[in-house]
Amino acid sequence: NREQAPGEEEQYRAYCQALQGLEGRPLVARTLDVGGDKVVPCLSMGEEENTFLGLRGIRWCLAHQEVFLVQLRALLRAGTQGDLRIMLPMISSLEELRAGRALLQEAGEQLKAQGVRYAQNLPVGIMIETPAAVFLAEELAQEADFFSIGTNDLTGYIMACDRGNPAVGHLYSPLQPAVLKGLRHVIQCGVHRGIPVSVCGEAASDQRLIPLLMAFGLSGFSVPVASVLAVRRLISRWTREEAEAIAEKAMKMNTEAEIAETLTK
Repeated sequence: NREQAPGEEEQYRAYCQALQGLEGRPLVARTLDVGGDKVVPCLSMGEEENTFLGLRGIRWCLAHQEVFLVQLRALLRAGTQGDLRIMLPMISSLEELRAGRALLQEAGEQLKAQGVRYAQNLPVGIMIETPAAVFLAEELAQEADFFSIGTNDLTGYIMACDRGNPAVGHLYSPLQPAVLKGLRHVIQCGVHRGIPVSVCGEAASDQRLIPLLMAFGLSGFSVPVASVLAVRRLISRWTREEAEAIAEKAMKMNTEAEIAETLTK
C-alpha cells in the first residue's frame, strides 16, 4: 500500500518492536509472501496468467534476491534482541529450502563484512502449502527446523479448486479425505523427525478438526487473536485417548460428508 518497499533499517526496527512486545516469547517471522492474491504495488510484480501457480512466496524471493536479502539482513540483526524464528513460505522442493538457507547465510556474511552484529543459527522453518511439500515432508523435515501447514492454500491445491468460486465451493473443505490424509502425513513426518508442526488457516480454529489434529500429533495451533480462547477451551475438553478414538473412526470414512457427520455427532 506504498510506493517504496521498506528498507533494512525500517524492517529492523519493526522486528525489534515486535520482539520487545512479546517479552521473551518466540516470534515467527514469515519471509516476504507475495503473489497469488497478495499483490504489492511497490514491488512491480508484473503480470501472470495464473498468479496462484506463478511466482509466489519463496519463488518470488529467489527471483528477486536483492529484495529478499534486505529482509534477511534485517531479521538477522533483530534476532539478537529475542527469540526470533524464520519461516519460508510456499516451499515445494528441497532446492528451494536450501536456496533460502544459502541466502540467509549470504546475508549474514554481508553483515559480518560490515562489522554489524547479527544472530547466528536462527531456526528456519517452512510453510507446507503445496502437494509437493506434502509428498516431500519426510525429506523436508530432515532440513527444516519446524513446519507450519497453511491449510487454506493446501486445501485449494489438493482439491484443485478456487475457494472463491461458488461453482466449486463444495470441494473446498479441510474435511476432504485427501486433505486430512495430507495433514496426517505431514504431522507424522514432523513427529518422526522431532520437529514442531503447527497448523494455520481456517482449519486451525475449526472445532471439528481439533481432536483429529491433536491425535495426529500436532504441536500448535496458529489462530486469530479472537479465536484463541475458544480453541484453547476446545482443546481442554479432549483427552488424548478420546481424540485418537474419534480420529481413528473419522479416518476410516471415505467421503467429506461421512467425515463431517462423524465429527459433529
